[in-house]
Amino acid sequence: MIQEPSLPIDIHGIQRLLPHRYPFLLVDRVVEFERNRRVRCYKNVSANEHFFQGHFPGRPVMPGVLVVEALAQAGGVLSHLSKDIECTGRISYLVKVDKARFARMVVPGDRLELDVEIRREIRNMTLYAGTASVDGAEVACAEILCAEVQERE
Repeated sequence: MIQEPSLPIDIHGIQRLLPHRYPFLLVDRVVEFERNRRVRCYKNVSANEHFFQGHFPGRPVMPGVLVVEALAQAGGVLSHLSKDIECTGRISYLVKVDKARFARMVVPGDRLELDVEIRREIRNMTLYAGTASVDGAEVACAEILCAEVQERE
């Protein structure tokens, strides 16, 4: 019988599940998980994020593509937790983004709530539906297709 992970999962546990590292690791905590179904993760948006230096000076806004990337990383966490595997020798690549919508800006001090569910799995590809929210209000959503491949040595 597969043992359910102990929640919440902190940054050290996330680093065992994802290959991403600073400054591109965009998931800080896993707080909810249903195997093969859904996950809820947090990304704490700090004023110290590197992208705020140029996006935009004096009016910092988290780029929408990074919100979508955070959703994709939460999807990777969901897949690896569901398969009860750590990130070893396999990597997921973003293949397609559909139905992306951005409802409001994400700024320093926000905590992104990343809700991702698996829609479909076909061979090495997974289709996720994700919603990013701040304080219960949706800021972005997208359907994300990722392909997992064996890493070259």
